[in-house]
Amino acid sequence: MPLITCKDVAFAYDGNIVVHGLNFTVNQGDYLCIVGENGSGKTTLMQGLLGLMRPKSGEIELGEDLRHNQIGYMPQQNSSQKDFPASVYEVVLSGRLSSRGALPFYSKRDKEIALSNMEKLGILPMRNKSFRELSGGQQQRVLLSRALCATEKMLLLDEPVNGLDPVATLDLYRAINDLSRDTKITIIMISHDVRTAVEYASHILHLQNSRVYFGTSDLYKETAAGRRFLGGDIDGTNS
Repeated sequence: MPLITCKDVAFAYDGNIVVHGLNFTVNQGDYLCIVGENGSGKTTLMQGLLGLMRPKSGEIELGEDLRHNQIGYMPQQNSSQKDFPASVYEVVLSGRLSSRGALPFYSKRDKEIALSNMEKLGILPMRNKSFRELSGGQQQRVLLSRALCATEKMLLLDEPVNGLDPVATLDLYRAINDLSRDTKITIIMISHDVRTAVEYASHILHLQNSRVYFGTSDLYKETAAGRRFLGGDIDGTNS
């Protein structure tokens, strides 16, 4: 069942087209990885999917059972976020804010969901620890758990392994893959690590200011773009 459908979508800044000709569909349970070089339009597209930026032209359709406030979002972490003075539990629970509406306090259900998602990500034993005292990999698990608290349908992840060491990177990729497999939640992730993306993701969207490729990860390996990217590292992690 389609959750997101892009129909000839284009985005622009100050009248200048950044990315255009986007046609693709994301179905329930898909694990889509968006790849491309620096400045190719990856983050711009994600902002559009979140409803934070309107298309210059074309249309983004959400499935009947999906609203923008039901999408969990994990942005790239900056230095100020890493030093956030709150407990792990408080950070994760804050992911329920979008579902509270006008209610002034977290409900029993909110707290149950937060604890359940912490258990899924293996961080329940550190619930009372200070977020800023955690390792980079642990912090990313906390933020992933927080994003999961906002949704039962779709997660959007912007370079979730950026800045992590190789061991923590592999650990987080495996955690994301486990979520995709065990919960059937739809995942859309920006990554500059094409080799790992192809290993875990079900689908690849390759951008270069327009759609270079959209389809399964297996078929992507056989394309010229896929062979070129898999044969070398991508320069840069932002777009």
